[in-house]
Amino acid sequence: MRVVSSDRHRGHAPLAEIESSGLQPPFEHPGRADAIHHTLAGDERFEIVEPDEWGTDPISAVHHPGLVDFLGRAWVDYQVCHPGTHDVVPDVFALPGLVDGMGSFPDRSLVDHELGRWCFETTTPITEGTFDAARAAVDIALTATKAVLDGESSVYGLCRPPGHHAPTALYGGYCFFNNAAIAAHHVASTTGSKVTVLDVDYHHGNGTQQIFYRRGDVQYVSLHGDPARAYPYLSGFAGETGAASGAGANFNLPLAAGTDDDAYLSSLDVACEAIATFGPSIVIVSLGVDTFHNDPISDFAITNDGLRAQGELVAQLALPTVIVQEGGYDVEAIGDNVRAFLLGITSRV
Repeated sequence: MRVVSSDRHRGHAPLAEIESSGLQPPFEHPGRADAIHHTLAGDERFEIVEPDEWGTDPISAVHHPGLVDFLGRAWVDYQVCHPGTHDVVPDVFALPGLVDGMGSFPDRSLVDHELGRWCFETTTPITEGTFDAARAAVDIALTATKAVLDGESSVYGLCRPPGHHAPTALYGGYCFFNNAAIAAHHVASTTGSKVTVLDVDYHHGNGTQQIFYRRGDVQYVSLHGDPARAYPYLSGFAGETGAASGAGANFNLPLAAGTDDDAYLSSLDVACEAIATFGPSIVIVSLGVDTFHNDPISDFAITNDGLRAQGELVAQLALPTVIVQEGGYDVEAIGDNVRAFLLGITSRV
């Protein structure tokens, strides 16, 4: 299998994150992608290639141009006001209740104000190399997608930072640009065919759902921890099925704590039936291996064998498949877990 990877991800290297009301070392750090790369590079069944440069136009086709502009200058602008800062996070969030009954927020370019305008939570610092790393992740996703459109049966994009929590006009949840959504829109807009994004990350991809919720050409299917207990808490419920032309094209399968291989595969089988009914020309998998039983921020009980079985089940769709990396935070196991899923995908060859 071809693997698209770049060491530009290392430019996004936060020192800490604020999670569960505590300041702690970041779960999402360069060691994650390095561990995956090391595992796959040492296995002759994988061929690692660099991504092509795609520029920002494909990003702006999905994300608000203001978000793209802000992320491109945020770290530099912040240094003017707060020199020497390594991790840039908002002090305030521009929530509508702050101006309820008063109109709207003033259009200001002060970076402290803009941070609270474009970021929705506290775990996602901007560092000096964040924008370049986020752009590289998009380049990886699009390069992998082009390879599949050109005839490869499946290609893996080692994207970091991940993307599925980023909606149209916000960043957060470790995500800046929505790699899977940008790839899906590229396929739909250039080929005129239907696309499915299958999200198997432990956490619901709120960003991907928001981007495609009112579109009928891109189906979003997600298996994840029930948002009644699991991040991002505000989306991912079974009743969220799409709207307007996207009615019925959004399918959430929230799962219980302790979900094991058999229970997960049973739900994935249901998801694959929904995909087959939708009839896409291509599947883009948002691959999170944070479903693994030892993941530090999740509560499923999936094994390495279970991850391979997931890939084998997706392979039975017999559709061209792009896999883009999302979560997975057990760094010691992440490489083997990603490899297991990918080997499952290639079982149809």
